[in-house]
Amino acid sequence: MQKKLAEKGFITLTYDAAYQGESGGEPHFLENPASRVEDVRSSVDYLTTLPFVDRDNIGVLGICAGGGYAFNAAETEMRIKAVATVSAFDLGRARRQGLGDSMIIQEQHQKLKDAAEQRTKEVNGEPVKYVGYVPNSLEEIPENAPAMYRQGYEYYRTPLAQHPRSENKYIFSNYAQQASFTAFDRPEFVSPRPVLFIVGEKAESAYFSKEAYDKALEPKEYMVVPNAIHMEMYYKPEYVTPAVEKLSEFYGKYLGLNAGGNK
Repeated sequence: MQKKLAEKGFITLTYDAAYQGESGGEPHFLENPASRVEDVRSSVDYLTTLPFVDRDNIGVLGICAGGGYAFNAAETEMRIKAVATVSAFDLGRARRQGLGDSMIIQEQHQKLKDAAEQRTKEVNGEPVKYVGYVPNSLEEIPENAPAMYRQGYEYYRTPLAQHPRSENKYIFSNYAQQASFTAFDRPEFVSPRPVLFIVGEKAESAYFSKEAYDKALEPKEYMVVPNAIHMEMYYKPEYVTPAVEKLSEFYGKYLGLNAGGNK
């Protein structure tokens, strides 16, 4: 999407998150929401140093968990003037409660206990335990798993979007830090800056965006792309194209052409 927005005249910035890909940070593969939010702030820092960027018109775009991180950053980062998400996902809530809030309290407590025990093991010299974001094979997908599990495998672990720097793992002992995060805890803090949520009609994750939209203040917009599921919004032209058109209209209205963007 950032490429298509750039083709429309917007300045866009993409990056590998801290502890991931080619970015620095040790231990690598740490999924720390606080660091992810700080990445957004640091990106705004960088944009303000570029002479061709209008520092008074910087927006943010987040996709999936990046949508949750970007929105959370915008709640208190006043240099961000417009906020948009596509298939936004609240990683913290999903860790705490499962997709669709399906996890019972006993399961939540057990996962937190397991992560705490693993942290104790590691600080006392045992090897780091890694777990995947998505299944590495079809065999790993439980029979009754949400469709997003299969989508995650099909998108990230096949030639469709597989990348050598994306190793599909994070440090399990960091689970509690993830579970303590809430992406959309203060949507009203973004006001009066504009917000836009874009979701697929059939996305199992759409409730994250809808609940945040309902709590947000005007100006706000909510776009549903017919027939699309969560991850199809990333790459399928029939869904990406209308999303990009809406994003272009949104940023054009509130930031103006050639305003700085951040994804």
